[in-house]
Amino acid sequence: MAVNKDLSYEFNLSGYCLRIIGIWPDSRMSLNDIRFSNVKFMFATSCIGLYLFTPQIINVFRAWGNLTRMVELYIPANFSLVTICKLCVTKYYRDKLQIIMASIMNDWMTSKTDWERNTMLRVAKRGRILSFKYFVAAMGTSIFAICFYLQAFFKSMNQPRRILAYRFDYIQKSPNYEITFLMQILSGLFSVFSTYSVDSFVSILVLHICAQLINLRITLGKLVEQVTENSISSLTFMEGLSTIVKRHECLIRTAKTINKCYSTVLFIHLFGAILQLCLVTFQVFTIITNNISLPIIRMIFLAFYIYLILMELYSYSYAAEVLVQESTRLAYGVFECKWYNLSANDAKALMFIVHRSNIPLRLTAGKFGNFSMELFGTAVRSSVGYVSALLSVTS
Repeated sequence: MAVNKDLSYEFNLSGYCLRIIGIWPDSRMSLNDIRFSNVKFMFATSCIGLYLFTPQIINVFRAWGNLTRMVELYIPANFSLVTICKLCVTKYYRDKLQIIMASIMNDWMTSKTDWERNTMLRVAKRGRILSFKYFVAAMGTSIFAICFYLQAFFKSMNQPRRILAYRFDYIQKSPNYEITFLMQILSGLFSVFSTYSVDSFVSILVLHICAQLINLRITLGKLVEQVTENSISSLTFMEGLSTIVKRHECLIRTAKTINKCYSTVLFIHLFGAILQLCLVTFQVFTIITNNISLPIIRMIFLAFYIYLILMELYSYSYAAEVLVQESTRLAYGVFECKWYNLSANDAKALMFIVHRSNIPLRLTAGKFGNFSMELFGTAVRSSVGYVSALLSVTS
């Protein structure tokens, strides 16, 4: 029960969303639960693909030549496509993610001291705050999008051509129209909260590794302090150091597994987020320059939507930045301890950790680049530059 409570605290809202979608990587699930989760996954991806992505792509081709209209239609299509990629990758690597989740459960169960647990809780709190900010963006975007679509729905209810949330003029007769409208709303919710849940899940996994690296650095410092004070023998020190090296290698493998699972889709995510931010910003500039009057609901929706896209990028960038810092800080932990009071053989043994920590752990976007706060700033600047290019085309 304590472990379940710890996992619930760490993964918080993202865990509930992953369960709803059917991609929560829990190794303790029964066969019936696995089958039910597969049904939920297929339902969510089918809704996004059939009721959101497909009509919007069709409308993009129908609006060919009208750049402003094409941009407006392509924005949700691009978002939904990236979401489907994230869902499929998470489902595909379910077995590997289950092993990682089992190791996280083991970390919570085997934390013997208060300072180890407090470190994990402190880093988990950072992940919860990051996840909550992202959830606010997802919730605000969803609420104002639904309000805007319902407003359009009631306005066109008695007109000869009724408007769907994602326009598809071939469906006009009742009850097909009403069913399609509800399914489109549901697919939009699936798209937003699927993206939120996967992004938050991966960033929390990375931050958990960071917490373990911090504990490892503190453990190393305490071990060196004990042997310099003659509290333990040199043999006991070497056994403890061997345990630290093995644990370090285990964390490195876990970080590489996460990166291997999501590296390709993170490249798609990075490219899609830059394109998404560019197109939404272009849409806002077009509205301002053309003095187009919009309902207040639509304006708030656009503000939340830009916030959502920024949080998409920021969640990975922040977690990856902390991972780089903590993975290299382990070497500095060796320099900061009292290694000069050790014997020559014991001091040389510390070089295994220093040498391995020279290569920082990273979260990569394919072979394109490494996620970091610098990449976050570059992505935002690039999207603004592309907006300028689009504005010059339309002027």
